[in-house]
This record gives sequence, C-alpha cells and structure tokens, in this order.
Amino acid sequence: MDLKIENKIALVTGATQGIGFATAKKLCEEKANVIINGRNKEKLDNAINKIKKDVPNAKIASIVADLKDNEGCNYLISKIPHIDILINNLGMFEAKSFEEITEEEWLQMFNVNVMSGVRLSQHYLSKMLEQNWGRIIFVSSESALNIPKEMIHYGMTKTAQVSIAHGIAQLTQGTNVTSNSIIVGPSKSEGVMKFLDEIGKEENKTFKELEKEFFEIHRPTSLTKRFAEVEETANMIVYAASSLSSTTNGAMLRADGGIINSAFN
Repeated sequence: MDLKIENKIALVTGATQGIGFATAKKLCEEKANVIINGRNKEKLDNAINKIKKDVPNAKIASIVADLKDNEGCNYLISKIPHIDILINNLGMFEAKSFEEITEEEWLQMFNVNVMSGVRLSQHYLSKMLEQNWGRIIFVSSESALNIPKEMIHYGMTKTAQVSIAHGIAQLTQGTNVTSNSIIVGPSKSEGVMKFLDEIGKEENKTFKELEKEFFEIHRPTSLTKRFAEVEETANMIVYAASSLSSTTNGAMLRADGGIINSAFN
C-alpha cells in the first residue's frame, strides 16, 4: 500500500533500536526522507547501516542530540529547522517503588518522556500549519491508562503524552495537520528483552515461561497474550504519519493487544 508520504521529511526520536528503529525503517520503505535521533553516534550509524541493508534506496540521515533538556532540543532544531512528520518516540522507563522515587528521578522521567516531545512540537507545529500539512505523533503506552504500581512516574509521563497530543490537535482545526498518540502494549523492545533476560537468569525461567506468567499476573486483560513485535507497533505509527490518516486527529490509537478493557478508550 502506498501511504503517500514519499519525500516527506520525518524525524524519529529515540530511533537506534526498538519501536523507533522499526518505525524509521518502515518510513524509509515508504520513501520518506528520514532523520533518526539518538545520543550515540555509533549506535546511530549502526542503525542506518542496518536499515540500508534491508532498504538499499533508503533516504536516511542522523543527528546526535540529547533531548532531555532545552539545549539538546534547540541544537536539533537548529540543524533541522523544518520537518513534515514528527515521531516523539524517545522514552525511558524504570521499575522502582513509589516511596523510593526521588524528586530528581520524577523530573528526569518527565523531561525525557514528555518535555522532549513538547519542545519539538512547539517548534515544528507552526511550520506545519503554515504549509497546511503535518503529522505529530506521541508514542505513549497502555501504562497511560493502567498506571503500573511498580513505576508510577513512568505511567504519569505516558498519560501526559496522551493529553498533550490531544491538546495540540485542537490547534489544527480546519487544516491538514494532525496530532495523535499511540497506546503501545508490552513489546519486544531491546530494553524489555534485556530486563526479561535478567529475570530469567535469576529465576531460571525461559522467555516463554516469563511471557505466560507476565500476562497471567500483570496484564490479564490482554487479548493477544504475548509481547508484540516492534514492527507491529511501527505499522500503526507509520499509518498515523501517512497521508491516508487524514481524518484521524486528536485520537488515542491503540496498539496494545487489547489490554485496555473498554470499548470507549
């Protein structure tokens, strides 16, 4: 299917691995001009090489910038003043008891997961409105609605992303600019797989055993009962970034495997 975004300029933050990497690859397959962001040049170069191996004609570049603060965001903006598609994928997570989360950790989680996207959106939205075409997407999580007790600070940032994406959409009335959030379910990202591998070694359990246990105990409402492949999530993100999604605006799109157990969310 032609998603009609050939030569559109797309920026994907946090794109050296996982969902961000898979999204960048699919955007390249759709012949968009893709810019991937991360903090490590070597990882960015490796990501580009992997994508070009599978998509030989990929139009892809990278920019090294730490988006946790104004300095990093302003640097990126100075180098890339204009884009058509903004995928706010950068994020961090940490399992930690509520009583033990420090104020600095709350602020770090908020700055990385929320403010990075806010700062970039504030800059790029006006230019999208001027050209009367643009896509802003916040990659959120089912934790936005099912706040995990083991990482409340993470859940808070995911809820904030949904609210911000919806609010930005209200500013696009009557235009061809859209703003949406994607509710992502448990996925086979590198970070999650590493975390599960460590637990498996400690408890002497296989991935399949941990997966079954996770969905029975922690996500019993899941309909798929499995960790999603990152490519499955990227399919939804890239569709939302496409010209075909023109009437999808202000939406909370679900790629959560049916975890959110309500027809009205």
